[in-house]
Order: sequence, then structure tokens, then C-alpha cells
Amino acid sequence: MKRISIGTSIVVIYGLIVFYFGLTTFKWLQTWGVSIHPLLFAVIWFAISFGYMIGRVSHSLRVFTIIGSYWFIVMQYGVILFPLATIIYVFNSSESTLFIVGNVVAVIFLVIFVAGSFYAFSPVVRHQTIQLTKSTTELNDLKLIMASDFHLGLLSDKKHLQRFVNLANKEKPDLVLLAGDLVDDDPIWFVKDGMASVMRQLKATYGIYGVVGNHEYYGRKIPLLVKEMKDAGVQMLLDETIYVGNAFYVTGREDVTNRKRKSLEELAPENAGYPWFVMDHTPLNLKTPSELGVDVHVSGHTHLGQMWPNHLFTRRLFELDYGYIHKGLMHAFVSSGFGFWGPPVRLGSRSEIWSIAVKFASKETV
Repeated sequence: MKRISIGTSIVVIYGLIVFYFGLTTFKWLQTWGVSIHPLLFAVIWFAISFGYMIGRVSHSLRVFTIIGSYWFIVMQYGVILFPLATIIYVFNSSESTLFIVGNVVAVIFLVIFVAGSFYAFSPVVRHQTIQLTKSTTELNDLKLIMASDFHLGLLSDKKHLQRFVNLANKEKPDLVLLAGDLVDDDPIWFVKDGMASVMRQLKATYGIYGVVGNHEYYGRKIPLLVKEMKDAGVQMLLDETIYVGNAFYVTGREDVTNRKRKSLEELAPENAGYPWFVMDHTPLNLKTPSELGVDVHVSGHTHLGQMWPNHLFTRRLFELDYGYIHKGLMHAFVSSGFGFWGPPVRLGSRSEIWSIAVKFASKETV
């Protein structure tokens, strides 16, 4: 009963916000001379504001999913802009004030959309060089490409995946680690759009490995995802540790969403003397891997908030919500992601991949 009560409260509050935004927008449109019946406007406004939920009913309603994704921009910044506009109007209640203030708000949303789209669809490569304390008889160094949070689907599409493949291949990687949320819940659009053909273009000397994130669990089609990724040349590691190239270990953890996932202690390699790379989608705990001797730990999940000022919340939730730190002997990375969740917009963050030059300790110093 308590959950129902909380859920009802959320829906009521959301509905009131939607009504407030809609009423304000309707009055502003009238200052432009737009003639639309209030009932028709209400139906359109409802379809837009509840579009994301409507789209989840069926894949055939994907247009509503797209519309609803963009609506998140309105919700994110509308809670700031609409009240400010209302306050200004209250102090000077005239049609001209409503017209001017409404236009200013519309222009701000346009700037957010244009700038946010640019940062979402123009990914960059972050470079970092690290020195490990462990050596391997096979290698002196290794080029690692790490990316996360592709959310491949309707908006983070085949073209965006091609951008990743092109950027990654230019770095000539030895190893590629994909740290979760590869698809946006359901891998259906990965399959339908033939994204595997693009992913197969990705080349790495010692292979391409991935893990699941929370959104793969939301989609509840992990077996299909694993199969499709295998066909695309990506080996998914689900609570597994593998020995690669007689040189190093790679561990892929199940996401923390899976409460039955194995502990990192259970996944520790037999030979602690070899370099150990770990992928864990959500960077909840960096202390344990640091103490267990992990050399490189990579994560995603946070998106660096994706849209300003959400980073203020991620910063409080995680020891490392973005970037790189050297914790003990462990090198930890958290990416803001290559894709996006919800709207194809980034403000205060940018789509990215990490290119990491890994240098192993020389045999003489070990």
C-alpha cells in the first residue's frame, strides 16, 4: 500500500507540473495569434508529456518514445524557467510581458537543444597514460580503449555507433573494454537496424569485451544481447575472469542491479602477479578492488549527470563520478558515456571514449 501511495503521489505531482507547463504554453501561444481549441491542445500536450510511457507499451509506438525523450529537456529546465517566467509576469501582468518572456524561454530551450545536441553527437577522445606496478613477459605496453553507456536504440543509433568505431580504430587499440549499458533496455533496435555490422568493424589485438549495465536488466533480454554481441565480435563477461594473450586478466562483473552477482573476491585471478583489468558498470565501490590488487578498474553509469546541473548529484553519490584517479596502486576510470539516456542532449558533459596508454613495469624492477 505504501508503494502505491508513493506512486500515486508522484503521478499527481507530475500531472500538476505538466498542467502548469501546458497552461502557460497555451497562453503564450495565444499571444502569437495561434488559434487552437483547448481540448485539442490538451490532447497533444498529454501525448507529448506522457509520450515516453506511451512508447513503452509497444515498439510500434516508438514515435512517442522519441517525442517523450525530448520532453525530458522540458522537464529538466522547465522547473527553473517556467516559475521564473511566471514571477516576472505576476509583477507586470500584461500580454506584451507574456509575449516577451515566453519568447525568451523558447529561445533558451532552442539554445539548450542545439548546444546539447552538438555535445551529444560530437564525441571526443580522452587520452591518459598510466604506469602499472606489474609486468608481463609478453608485453611492455598496451593501448586500451574504454567506453560505456552507448544506450544503442532509437536515438543513439547506427550512425552514432559508427562514430565510435571510427574513433576507436584510429587509436589502433590492443584491447577494448565496453563498460555496460550497451543498449537502451531492449536490444531490438540493435538487431533491427543491423548495428552488429558496424560493431564488427571494430578491431583490437587482444579482443573486445563488454559487461551488462542496469539498463540491460531493465530490458530483460540479456541472453539475446549476449548472442547479438557475440555475433558482433564482442565477448560479454558476466561475472567472469579470463586470461588474455598469456599476459593479463580481464574480469567483467554483473551490474549491481543483480543482487546475486558474485563478489570480486570470487572472481579474483589465480595468479595475482599478472596485470588485472576489471569492468564494473556502476562505480559504487573502488575500495575493494584497490585492496584486492586490481590494476585498472573501468566504469560508466553516471553520465556525469548528462545535463547540467545533475553532476552535483552524481558527485555526492560516488567517490569518483567521472574521470581518472590513482587509488593506491589501482588506476580507476569512470566515463561520462558515449551515448545518452532519454534526450539526445548533453550539457556539462560530452560523449566520449577513453584512450589509455598502459605501460607495464619492466621485468628488472619487479
